[in-house]
Amino acid sequence: MDQLQRSIYTLRFQLDFLSKRGTEFEDWFVRLAGYAFGADFESIRAYGSQGDRKCDGRRLSDRIIFQCYAPHGMSDVRLISKIKADFHGARQHWGQWMKAWVLVHNDGRGLPPRAGQFLDRLRLAHPEIKIETWSEPQLLDLALGLDQSGLHALFGPAPSIAIVDRMVMNDLVPVIDALARQNAVQRDPPLTPPTVEKLSHNGLSDDCAMLIRIGRRKSGLVETYLWRLPRPDLGERIADAFRTRYAELKTLGLSADDIFKHLQDYAGMNGAPARQGAALAVLAYFFDCCDIFDDPAVEGDDRP
Repeated sequence: MDQLQRSIYTLRFQLDFLSKRGTEFEDWFVRLAGYAFGADFESIRAYGSQGDRKCDGRRLSDRIIFQCYAPHGMSDVRLISKIKADFHGARQHWGQWMKAWVLVHNDGRGLPPRAGQFLDRLRLAHPEIKIETWSEPQLLDLALGLDQSGLHALFGPAPSIAIVDRMVMNDLVPVIDALARQNAVQRDPPLTPPTVEKLSHNGLSDDCAMLIRIGRRKSGLVETYLWRLPRPDLGERIADAFRTRYAELKTLGLSADDIFKHLQDYAGMNGAPARQGAALAVLAYFFDCCDIFDDPAVEGDDRP
């Protein structure tokens, strides 16, 4: 896994981590843990009146019981009630087998203070059981520790830097053709030159910056391809479509990284790695050449 693939998989992990709720998050964690821990992990499913015995999965070697919680809105009252019921339920059902209990959640902001204090009281009352919470850092470590087959199974294929570097003009054809079919709702000013610090100005992460930097390696190829087309207005039409999509996403109040992830999908970063690499080059070209994302209008020419 090279730097580009690592950044792509990090962004795909974050999209899954933040967007999944309820049983969807539980199923996602179980798949991730299964690939990460192999035969050492057993998923436990609800079974009729037995339920799941307050266990979404367990790691056999260190006798950990995992319990997932990913509500649509985190409430300290409901969370404390959930922790209390699940922890004591797991103690009742798994007895002395359970040596550790882990709450897996997807609130990247952390737990409410009262929930943390409640966990501390449980730790004091039950020192024989190791009690932990796992969230984004721990799960990201699991994900990025997978081999290529595991990453592919969970997050799909991803282009390497070598694939981008080997890109030729024919690789751009399906991406440009697909974008040409997008209809822009409005017309905006013509393509304008990029200004510096655009990534940092918009608060885009290092992983997004990595994608743009690698995509820029083939921006010149995209420009040449567009200039050679018999329709000279096609580049501006695609730019219009990108601007419109960006404006739509911005009105939703999404973070810069979330908007960038949606624009990757819009550019066609899916399918075979070569197709994804071509879409990345196209996205980098239009990131620089039209006003998607706010422009800091700072003089200079240093790019991230």
